[in-house]
Amino acid sequence: MGGLRMLRLGVETHLITSYYALPLLIRHPGGLVVEVTDGSEEFNKRYRLNLFYDLTKNAPIRTAFGLAEELKEFDGTAVSVSPGFLRSEQMLDHFGVTEENWRDAVAKEPHFAIAESPHFVGRAVAALAADPDRARWNGKSVFSGDLAKVYGFTDLDGSRPDVFGYFRDVVFGDKEGTAADYR
Repeated sequence: MGGLRMLRLGVETHLITSYYALPLLIRHPGGLVVEVTDGSEEFNKRYRLNLFYDLTKNAPIRTAFGLAEELKEFDGTAVSVSPGFLRSEQMLDHFGVTEENWRDAVAKEPHFAIAESPHFVGRAVAALAADPDRARWNGKSVFSGDLAKVYGFTDLDGSRPDVFGYFRDVVFGDKEGTAADYR
């Protein structure tokens, strides 16, 4: 995919959605905007693949940060939420597995052992939306696993995957451990 096309699909679409959704959101105080991306502000301090990819993955984080400022007068909250290593249909297809046998892909990609279902990030967003004190997250970028620790929800298998902790400590750090230690 060309870099400019990536920016149009991964940045411009977020801005267009905000342009049309925000007038509806500010009609009543307490609205919530959730920007979904790949990585948090802390995780994305590392350069991501190439300039266009890096910009595309960081733009929703900055969008949530900027919207947090602009929504204050409307008592609105904007948060950037990132799933961990997501077991999306595309990833399952890529590894030739299904949701039922996804662990078979770990033989090809060991880090897939920390993968979370799309339900996990959905539960993260639902928990945010139900929180009467969600404004405490205003302008922040978090992983679904971070929110699971606070709100107590789990993935379909009953685990709480902490992909950021796993990558920080084991993949990029020097700590011994396995994905099972972070589920």
